[in-house]
Formats: sequence, C-alpha cells, structure tokens
Amino acid sequence: MKIAVAGTGYVGLVTGVVFAHIGHNVTCVDVDENKIEKMKNGISPIYEQDLEKLMLVNKERLTYTTDYKEAYKDADVIFIGVGTPERSDGSANLEYVYKVCDNIAESIEKDCVVVVKSTVPIGTNDEVEKYIQKNIKRTVNVYVASNPEFLAQGTAVHDTLYASRIVVGTENESAKKIMEDVYLPLTREPYNVPYLNMNRRSAEMVKYASNDFLALKISYINEISNFCEKTGADINDVTRGMSFDSRIGSKFLNPGVGYGGSCFPKDTKALHRLSVELDSELKTIQACIEVNKKQKLHLFDSIIEDFKELKGLNVGVLGTSFKPGTDDLREAPAIENVKLLLEYGCNITVYDPVSLDNFSKIFGNKINYELNLEKCISNKDFVMIMTEWDQIKNIKPEVYDSLMKTPYIYDGRNCYDLIEMKSAHVKYVSMGRNIIDNLK
Repeated sequence: MKIAVAGTGYVGLVTGVVFAHIGHNVTCVDVDENKIEKMKNGISPIYEQDLEKLMLVNKERLTYTTDYKEAYKDADVIFIGVGTPERSDGSANLEYVYKVCDNIAESIEKDCVVVVKSTVPIGTNDEVEKYIQKNIKRTVNVYVASNPEFLAQGTAVHDTLYASRIVVGTENESAKKIMEDVYLPLTREPYNVPYLNMNRRSAEMVKYASNDFLALKISYINEISNFCEKTGADINDVTRGMSFDSRIGSKFLNPGVGYGGSCFPKDTKALHRLSVELDSELKTIQACIEVNKKQKLHLFDSIIEDFKELKGLNVGVLGTSFKPGTDDLREAPAIENVKLLLEYGCNITVYDPVSLDNFSKIFGNKINYELNLEKCISNKDFVMIMTEWDQIKNIKPEVYDSLMKTPYIYDGRNCYDLIEMKSAHVKYVSMGRNIIDNLK
C-alpha cells in the first residue's frame, strides 16, 4: 500500500519507518529541508532507539521529501503526525494539522483515507473531514479516520511494533476496511497486536483518557510519597505492597519530581480545558496538573533547610531530559530546577548523555555543560538528580564522597538503595524515604 506521513517527529517518523518495515511503501513529508537531507543520508533527526537501524534496513521502501504534492497526489492513505502544541491557555494548537489538511486538499488526485495520528481534542476528526471536503480541488472521495498513538519516547519503535493495542476510529466502511489492511501485518505473528475499531470520537477520547489516567497515577503516588516523608513510612515498601493487587499493578508507581515530555502535560491541560468549556469540569485532572507543577520543585525545601544561603554554591544537576532514553526536554523537571538555582545565584554544571545540546538552547552560557559525569560531580557543594539514566544509577556512593566538596545528594528519582547509602559518608535525600545523613 502507498502511504504518506506528514511530519517527521517522534510520531510521524516512527510511524512511517514501522509501516515500511511491515511492507508498505512510505513517503515521509516535512517542511524542514535540513531534516529531510539528514534522513536521506540515514540520519534520524530525533534520538530514538533502533530508529536509524530500521531506516537503513527499509531504505528501499522509504522516501523523504518536502514535496507534499508529489507525496499526497496518489497516496492510498495519508497519516497526519504533526505536533499539536499547547497554547498559553492550555488548549491544543491545531494550526499544523490544518496546514497539512490544506496541502492534502490541494494535492490529492484519487480516493484516499486521511488518518489523524496527532493527539487532538474530541471532535477534531469530524471537523477535519468537513474542512478537507470543503477545500478539495478535485472530485475524489476523502475519508477521515482517527488513529491515536500510544508510544513512549525512548521505546517508540518497540511500542509501535509490539503495541498494547491499535485503536482506529472510523465512520465509513471503506475507511474501516482500508485501515484494517494497513495494520494487518501487525495483527499477525510475530506482533499479534490487538486491533480495536470504534467511532472517531471514542478513539480520540481513548488517547486522552489513557494518558490522563497515567498522569493521575503518577501524581497520586507522588503525593503518597510526600506523605510518607512526613509519617516515616517508606514509599518503596508502600508501592511494593500496592503492586501485588492486580487491580493496581506495579507500573507508574515510581515516585519522583513530576512527569514531563510531550504528552502528559499537554494532554492533561487540553482535556481539562475542554471539560470546562463543556461545563463538565474534570476536577481530578485539574488536581493532577497542580500536583505535578508543585512536585517538580519538591526537593528545594530540603536544600534550603540544609544550606540556608545558596548564592555562590557550586551545584551539579544530573540528567536534563524528562526521562532516560530520549533527548526531549519538554516539561523536563530539570528546567524549572535550574531556573530556580540560577535565581538563587548558584554556579551550575549539568550532565546528560544525550540532551545537552538541546539544554544549551535554553540556558546558553548561563550554566556549564559536562558530558563527563564524574567531572560534573567534582568539587560540588551538592548535586540534584533529575533523570534516572543508567550512567547515574551505576555510580557508587563512595564516588560522591571522594569527588564532591560536600557530598549532599538530592535524588529526585530514587536511583540508589538506602542500605548502600547508609554505609557511605554522604547526606542522601530521596523521594518518600528516610533521609540518610552520615555527615553529622
């Protein structure tokens, strides 16, 4: 089948490469000529495990271009995978989606299915179909389907090939049949992905309901973690006890300094705003947003209590991406913490194995950047851990003691075992657990 994919970010590029891998001929379209040239040379513009390998393996079925007219004119299916960033009021900005719709309406020369893979508010697919049909230049049939993605950055290729489910919303039998054919290889061996068909608005809602539930789960366990600190309970024991209940499970029960990334922050705000507009406010989602905002700076109370005056202190921030396995900084807790450290007059050095270039675009020469983890730690008054990279988790406690000026460790990701820390000459503050203080 001939497929075109609009957008070559995490959603669009991974989708296109995976479709090529399962046998389709795919053209990936982007307005950025530099990105297109990189991809033509086998270089992925995003950091994602196994993506470049699949780009190489399937290069005979992959085309990269800025020429949307050529890409769309005779495509059987066109996937829209462009960004839907949040506006300042929390609503989703659909400007890029409708720009692609304009290009599709101008270009298509045969019947096709247009698939909205971008995360969009409920009802958007209905409006997209009306918009394309109103602006179409030729007498052809266009059917719109909703097909939300459920990939996680860092594991996006695997999450697409071995997805928990494929959700497709259609209002037309022709579109339904074509989408079944597109995904048929993924529903068979060795992938065996469940395929769910429903109406478009239900498919749109599945995406928001899923992401916001996970964000709620994270915020809930973070509040329980904070409460454990007040009561003397250990969050690790608490979550272990919870996880044996099959209704709860063990996933997304790791306390930390809040969620970030391209999905949870944007999707919680967008769904809450829509619920207010429809006079059916989702109060749990509003609470989730507020809890997460506050959680990002949770460690600062302990830092201020320990040091009182921060001006002139040398600080190491370990990890800048919002999670391991990606260079994405969207809503990363490290950003807010570095901003606050700067306000307090600290001298800051940050470490991350993949995202320092992106971080430098935010902070420029206001801070220092270090690819060597031990150099980032050396001679620091304290360090803050913001991302649980393996490189950070593998550091032994004695390394902090030997390299730091004063080995104060504020761990926002619970990277270390308390028993191991108890034998080290450090002060170790983590999330929802007892403080280890061997510096007294």
